[in-house]
Amino acid sequence: TGQVGKEPYICVWDSYTVQTVSVLKDVHTHGIACLAFDLDGQRLVSVGLDSKNTVCVWDWRKGKLLSMAPGHTDRIFDISWDLYQPNKLVSCGVKHIKFWSLCGNSLTPKRGVFGKTGDLQTILCLACARDEVTYSGALNGDIYVWKGINLVRTIQGAHAAGIFSMNACEEGFATGGRDGCVRLWDLNFKPITVIDLRETDQGYKGLSVRSVCWRGDHILVGTQDSEIFEIVVHERNKPFLIMQGHCEGELWALAVHPTKPLAMTGSDDRSVRLIWSLIDHALIARCNMEEPIRCAAVSTDGIHLALGMKDGSFTVLRVRDMTEVVHIKDRKEAIHELKYSPDGNFLAVGSNDSSVDIYGVVQRYKKVGECVGSLSFITHMDWSSDSKYIQTNDGNGKRLFYRMPSKILITNKEELKGIQWASWTCVSGVEVNGIWPKYSDINDINSVDANFIGQVMVTADDYGIVKLFRYPCLRKGAKFKKYLGHSAHVTNVRWSHDHQWVVSIGGADHSVFQWKFVPDRKLKDSLHIAPQESLVDSNSDESDSDQSDVPELDSEIEQETQITYRRQVYKEDLPQLKERERAPGNSIRLHFVHGYRGYDCRSNLFYTQTGEIVYHVAAVGVVYNRQQNTQRFYLGHDDDILCLAIHPLKDYVATGQVGRDSSIHIWDTETIKPLSVLKGYHQYGVCAVDFSADGKRLASVGIDDNHTIVLWDWKKGEKLSAVRGSKDKIFVVKINPYMPEKLITVGIKHLKFWRRAGGGLIGRKGCIGAMGRADTMMCAVYGWTEEMAFSGTSTGDVCIWRDVFLIKTVKAHDGPVFSMHALEKGFVTGGKDGVVALWDDTFERCLKTYAIKRAALAPGSKGLLLEDNPSIRAISLGHGHILVGTKNGEILEVDKSGPVTLLVQGHMEGEVWGLATHPHLPICATVSDDKTLRIWDLSPSHCMLAVRKLKKGGRCCCFSPDGKALAVGLNDGSFLIVNADTLEDLVSFQHRKDVISEIRFSPGAGKYLAVASCDNFVDIYNVMSSKRVGICKGASSYITHLDWDVRGKLLQVNTGAKEQLFFEAPRGKKQTIPTLEVEKIGWASWTSVLGSCCEGIWPIIGEVTDVTASCLTSDSKVLATGDDFGFVKLFRYPAKGKFGKFKRYVAHSTHVTNVRWTYDDSLLVTVGGADTSLMLWTYEMEGHRDSRQCDSEESDLDSEEDGGYDSDVTRENEINYTIKALSTNIRPMFGIKPHLQQKEPTLDERPPVSRALPQPEKLQTNNVGKKKRPIEDLILELVFGYRGKDCRNNVHYLNDGADVIYHTASIGILYNVATGSQSFYQEHNDDILCLTVNQHPKFTNIVATGQVATAPSIHVWDAMNKQTLSVLRCYHSKGVCSVSFSATGKLLLSVGLDPEHTITIWKWQEGAKIASRAGHNQRIFVAEFRPDSDTQFVSVGVKHVRFWTLAGRALLSKKGLLSSIEDARMQTMLSVAFGANNLTFTGTISGDVCVWKDHVLIRIVAKAHNGPVFTMYTTLRDGLIVTGGKERPSKEGGAVKLWDQELKRCRAFRLETGQITDCVRSVCRGKGKILVGTRNAEIIEVGEKNAACNILINGHMDGPIWGLATHPSRDFFLSAAEDGTVRLWDIAEKKMLNKVSLGHAARTVCYSPEGDMVAIGMKNGEFIILLVTSLKIWGKKRDRRSAIQDIRFSPDSRYLAVGSSENAVDFYDLTLGPTLNRVSYCKDIPSFVIQMDFSADSCYLQVSTGSYKRQVYEVPSGKQLVDQAVIDKITWATWTSVLGDEVIGIWSRHAEKADVNCACVSHSGINLVTGDDFGMVKLFDFPCPEKFAKHKRFLGHSAHLTNIRFTSGDRYVVSAGGDDCSLFIWKCVHMPH
Repeated sequence: TGQVGKEPYICVWDSYTVQTVSVLKDVHTHGIACLAFDLDGQRLVSVGLDSKNTVCVWDWRKGKLLSMAPGHTDRIFDISWDLYQPNKLVSCGVKHIKFWSLCGNSLTPKRGVFGKTGDLQTILCLACARDEVTYSGALNGDIYVWKGINLVRTIQGAHAAGIFSMNACEEGFATGGRDGCVRLWDLNFKPITVIDLRETDQGYKGLSVRSVCWRGDHILVGTQDSEIFEIVVHERNKPFLIMQGHCEGELWALAVHPTKPLAMTGSDDRSVRLIWSLIDHALIARCNMEEPIRCAAVSTDGIHLALGMKDGSFTVLRVRDMTEVVHIKDRKEAIHELKYSPDGNFLAVGSNDSSVDIYGVVQRYKKVGECVGSLSFITHMDWSSDSKYIQTNDGNGKRLFYRMPSKILITNKEELKGIQWASWTCVSGVEVNGIWPKYSDINDINSVDANFIGQVMVTADDYGIVKLFRYPCLRKGAKFKKYLGHSAHVTNVRWSHDHQWVVSIGGADHSVFQWKFVPDRKLKDSLHIAPQESLVDSNSDESDSDQSDVPELDSEIEQETQITYRRQVYKEDLPQLKERERAPGNSIRLHFVHGYRGYDCRSNLFYTQTGEIVYHVAAVGVVYNRQQNTQRFYLGHDDDILCLAIHPLKDYVATGQVGRDSSIHIWDTETIKPLSVLKGYHQYGVCAVDFSADGKRLASVGIDDNHTIVLWDWKKGEKLSAVRGSKDKIFVVKINPYMPEKLITVGIKHLKFWRRAGGGLIGRKGCIGAMGRADTMMCAVYGWTEEMAFSGTSTGDVCIWRDVFLIKTVKAHDGPVFSMHALEKGFVTGGKDGVVALWDDTFERCLKTYAIKRAALAPGSKGLLLEDNPSIRAISLGHGHILVGTKNGEILEVDKSGPVTLLVQGHMEGEVWGLATHPHLPICATVSDDKTLRIWDLSPSHCMLAVRKLKKGGRCCCFSPDGKALAVGLNDGSFLIVNADTLEDLVSFQHRKDVISEIRFSPGAGKYLAVASCDNFVDIYNVMSSKRVGICKGASSYITHLDWDVRGKLLQVNTGAKEQLFFEAPRGKKQTIPTLEVEKIGWASWTSVLGSCCEGIWPIIGEVTDVTASCLTSDSKVLATGDDFGFVKLFRYPAKGKFGKFKRYVAHSTHVTNVRWTYDDSLLVTVGGADTSLMLWTYEMEGHRDSRQCDSEESDLDSEEDGGYDSDVTRENEINYTIKALSTNIRPMFGIKPHLQQKEPTLDERPPVSRALPQPEKLQTNNVGKKKRPIEDLILELVFGYRGKDCRNNVHYLNDGADVIYHTASIGILYNVATGSQSFYQEHNDDILCLTVNQHPKFTNIVATGQVATAPSIHVWDAMNKQTLSVLRCYHSKGVCSVSFSATGKLLLSVGLDPEHTITIWKWQEGAKIASRAGHNQRIFVAEFRPDSDTQFVSVGVKHVRFWTLAGRALLSKKGLLSSIEDARMQTMLSVAFGANNLTFTGTISGDVCVWKDHVLIRIVAKAHNGPVFTMYTTLRDGLIVTGGKERPSKEGGAVKLWDQELKRCRAFRLETGQITDCVRSVCRGKGKILVGTRNAEIIEVGEKNAACNILINGHMDGPIWGLATHPSRDFFLSAAEDGTVRLWDIAEKKMLNKVSLGHAARTVCYSPEGDMVAIGMKNGEFIILLVTSLKIWGKKRDRRSAIQDIRFSPDSRYLAVGSSENAVDFYDLTLGPTLNRVSYCKDIPSFVIQMDFSADSCYLQVSTGSYKRQVYEVPSGKQLVDQAVIDKITWATWTSVLGDEVIGIWSRHAEKADVNCACVSHSGINLVTGDDFGMVKLFDFPCPEKFAKHKRFLGHSAHLTNIRFTSGDRYVVSAGGDDCSLFIWKCVHMPH
């Protein structure tokens, strides 16, 4: 079932258990229009109501989307799977029907062709039958029958009006229509019978059938008026009414009988469904009214029924027989409420005229008065039990009281006390305050009814919800239970007379719901009524209320809920920069981190398999070895890690981080490598993760507003299911260890049990029953069976759950229970009280408790415990110990016997800013907002040496030059100096109110202390005399950094306004120092971030991101900086000029607040602000570095020189691929297209006289004697051409070298080497750009090809039978330029031509996109999988080489590191090959080959070729590598080389092509042969042993191929092209016979009538005549300076006509010999010549021109012939013109920008072929004088066909391509006699 809504679901559910099986969501918007299951029920198709009417196909059990496509521009009404053909669907709707095929991930539609058989109209329903037959029902009542995509017949008048429903069953088809008929048809759609429901006893006029279902002898029928009938065939005139309801309009009126179980309803459909029995749910009576009914009431004795109407009248009926008692109309506006008084004497009628009229019942409803005083329409009324008072509510929300029968408005509040109301249906009043939410005054509650006895009431509101409250409920925002079912407005709700039932009615859904009431006392027995499962936002389930019994939130939890994880700028949003300078050669590596994130995380600490400890802090996952006191780091995250979970085998961990599109990384604690990265579903961050017991699944919870819960198959990286969790924070998710389909989440006032249903999760709230109240849960675990669960609350209890019911609670801790851990036999818990408790397995008794106290610390434990009983946030057991993490950032190990060892320490919550390193010892001091000052040992013991609590937090500290004193600045403006060893006070001062931001001793003796504060001053104190001696004034903002010069005389100051100021000590006089001088001064320290020396450290977005700190090494070479993005960067100093080069390191999460080098520069110490961590980095000098990889990201080293320039590389990089459908004309034509020109009427349009002579033939035909047979089809037989000029790696061997596969234009070609025959794959609709062959033996001969297009596709197909196996519709705009299969053959990698050069990985068999990521901002040429891997691949391109890993669904990549080789520069890389042990070889533009180990460059094979290395091939069987490049053939060198596995030795092969340079674009190695594809469109086979070359394929190298001529009698033809060659081809032999190089581009070519001479026209205006036999030049001439466009011999061989771009045709008389003197020329040609044809008698010449005009000239005079009558009588020798009335029909409607370029009429004179700019060959009848003539079209060429000819005898058509430089030979299929 599919619903409406902004984010609509599809639910698949079991009709027997009524349980949801699967939820499909997140794709459609607006709503679901139609649904259909396929034959075996595994797949579901759905259509959305969005503007594109999106069609989706689902694997519904998994909840997985298989494919989606835009459905149609207008509404779709029905969709169905073809049950007889797999993967085919049909959809229909407004004015269309579409036939879909599903292949791979692409749904491809073909529109149904209505043709002449039927009118194009709206199709409402359809059903599929055998043999591609589809039956469909149309709006006019006809049935349209389709075969394939064509309409073959119609069954007229099947129904009198639209056919709404069609249903297929074994016996045939049932249809139902608006005419109220149901028709049954047999399997061939012959009529069986008609059932007219209007004529049956239940029928009525206007009955319309919306749905039919036929099974056996029963038919179900659904009508527009909400009825369901069942018809049994043999009693067809007695349909059985199963269900009915109200129809159109809104349903408002509801009344219940005072003494019987009956309800009455009335609606705008003017019917009173009079009476519904609440016992057997049948309709007892109904009658129709004149007016829409708006309200109803039954008199106290149950005799009368009053109905209020919309027109202001009301009617009273007798209940017994529905006869009218009275009809009264006193008002104009609708009557909205009426009620009988309890004593039965009066009827009160409330109208929208704002008054209540009172009528006397006994006086035949005479009006006895009215109650006035309300200012708005009356909405509700109630009488008091004694009938003396009436209360009303109106539209303003006012509540008024009247005394009866005097109708006086009561104002005195006293009088109202103690009134007993007979009923309560009002929505305002003290008693019902609780039904309204606390803080809003909306008025959306339509109805209330109180049950005084049960002390409950029900309400109905505008959101489709029925709620149950206590009555009375006095305080706003009371608690309730809510019930769903109605769609939008619930208009009325009433209790039945005995309070057993509630009846509610829906306004727009026209339905009447009946609910059973289960009173409280019965609830205990009815626990089997499980709580309602809900998919709806379960967040409004329970309302808050003031009387809320929920205890105050614990301060710690309160604090935690306040934390925000949002960032102003996320790292994902940073621009990827380019800088100029070189980055520093030295680098740092993370060495040790102090800190553990306990203040807002929980259960994030575990033992690994090997006994190491894994936890996280900042953006680092830490694996800590406590024996060696060392740490290893996972640095894959780039922002705060918020949660961590460990795999059941304790070897993998999952960590979730903060981020705009935040990710979860699963990584191995041993190798520290990522296994999978999950992203794309959580916004802002991930706060909880958990593995399933089998380790295959992972659950995660986000910190978005809905706290989305996602269940993953983490290895595949697939999202299995997702759901909105809760509005409030969720702390923990746990997967049930026994049932991985179930999980539990706990959080603020939240505990829910979930089960998976397809793509969704269905939640049930924990059922507290009467035991307790909804509490905030902090942690949860599952127990010893799948039913049992345990949760810890914020009040210190442990709740024990069975299934969803709370069984008992146990008091466990004082304060919240933060952590629980389940053991084999029991549990361990930890709480805010600092106690660890061990429990038995039922929580019956506590076995042991451990208090975390200083006294319990084991002797020799390093470090100090900050306070006793710290709040415990994480507990884990293992290796005989309990591991405890505290809120204070400590990790402790508790021995089972009691002693405690401190392992890790860090600052607590609050930001850390203060950092100072000791002047001569490896220690440092930190001070933080957590009010502690700490001293840390930086030597291998890595512990906290001392700690002191301060009265206030601090932001800065500094050691004195002798290291004995330590100055600390505090946040209240005071500062103190303490003893550096004991931390006891020496002296303290307070002169300022604001934070002290920086404090510095002067160098040398440390005589002065400079103290900077946030109120813009620096105070200078004399340390000895303890007096303030100076004040530096003049800063306009707070002070951020201070440095002294070496002499201790000058202070450099930075301020928040980015000022750099200088002051002189001790007085503080401001100095102005020029920039150049600043650099010359010797500074004792440099922590400034301003000034010319630091200009380069500021990033491009300097506004949002401040560089917060810097520190210079003592040799002044390297400046370390920290910034607001959490980056630590190293720059060369001085960093002059903007955007300096750097190395950057991510480990801190948001702000790096301070950085300091130690006294000897061996370590860099950094502190991380809010992440509370202190990190130590070792400093590694250039050259001394061990070969371990650095974890820095180098800024993009973009050297200006990228290895040189090469024309071929540049062409390939800059080529603009034309998309055929968008192509424009290739010739610069101008003027009006022929089919748009106005015809002038001719003189001879007189009626023909039969005596006249027959018109002569248009065309001289030369197969005289034979019967003329028209050509009915063209079949592609041969193609001469190969796309080598801008594509690569696209020639491969198949079948051990017997076949070769390659491509040209839009076709894939399989060439048989032995026979030379070709077969073709023709499914692409535009040029193929790349081709690859699957190497896995399981997938032999499987090829993938990618094409150009705005939304291109990749086709995977079988090379032998040309079957398409999968079509992958990509989102790479422009085209796909590289494809590669993985080692197992199951994955396919593609690279796009879009601006991001997106890299995508597909599971091609399923058509599923696994992962996708932007590759590079410049062109990527090739990306290839490693031959032994399904996860590793390498991409190369313009200044680009990247090493990629597929982790789950994420693509991780490393840039190639060059720095290990002196002066290596990133060149443009063109090709890639692979070696063992993770070696990669990349070929460069300069001819070098780079050798990489992992991602580090280890050596360069210099000048492997002299020019670019375009292609490399790795032979799988022996690892040898073939390279191909661009080079001049020489003795030792060749363009193809065969290398050993390491690329050390090679052997060169020369290609004997006769070219000056050989440029190899593709190589492939088979058994003893190397296959080579060249830039010159040759495919050559080279023998490895004898180096012999065999050219298999030839083609023109550059196009367009303008000239084409076929031999007068043999199957030969000539082609002449832009590449300066004329080539002779033999169709029978399938090869090129000869080629003549002319030295200039050739434009046209022609045979003489005998075939003994050839004329060639050149682009430079010259033409040549050759003798065919000797290929000697007979004559040549150049009379023109621009291109010769066409050249022709006259049929009598006397004249040669030469047409040129100079708007001229020259005539030469050949009988005068080879001097070739021009005898005359044609004048007045309006534009350049495009085609010429001689008449059969050689007297005339027709010339087509570039202005779309065709003119006829006399030969040889050159005079223009204008007499149309004469022209019409000419018989032409040939016809190649695209202009003229005879061929007007070849111009298509779509030729706005594009032209028909060439045409040729067959020798028989009855067919015509054309070629156009869209690359289509079309076959017409000749002549075709009607516009837009019918034709067949043949695809294959790229854009722009340039020429086309029939061969002799009309055996073949040859077409020549412009863009594709290819010649296609089509075989003509003639009609049989």
